[in-house]
Amino acid sequence: MQISENSRIWIYQSDRILKQEEESAIIQILGDFTSNWQAHGHDLAALGEVIHHQFIILSVDEQVAGATGCSIDKSVALMKDIEQKFNINLFDRFRVAFKLNDELKSCSREDFEKMIENGEVNEDTLVFNNLIQTRKELKTSWEIPLKDSWHARVFSI
Repeated sequence: MQISENSRIWIYQSDRILKQEEESAIIQILGDFTSNWQAHGHDLAALGEVIHHQFIILSVDEQVAGATGCSIDKSVALMKDIEQKFNINLFDRFRVAFKLNDELKSCSREDFEKMIENGEVNEDTLVFNNLIQTRKELKTSWEIPLKDSWHARVFSI
């Protein structure tokens, strides 16, 4: 499905890399959900995808129809179902995702802070900014150097 770069997004980061069969099953679940996702009886132009085997991203083209509280609640319920079915955590907002030697890593906030202190991570380390809100930002502001992200305000670099 073609979806506008201005589409609203929600990023859910798994606490671990998904196995290929899990990712395939989740993509199927997301496809079934987004093809029937509605807000106040209006079909949403939506897309669900898995990126880097660890991030589940839901997109809604709000130029077609906007997501509402009830429709967002349904998507959150879906993510909670996925968590249970695949024994993953998608709601740990204190987990930091970053690239180290071009490999995707994630760890607790405390462990990330230790990595900064030890020099394993520095201001140029790419981090994932899961607070972005549009597909355009997904391309331009999702994977950014630590020094340019909100992480720099939280961690001493």
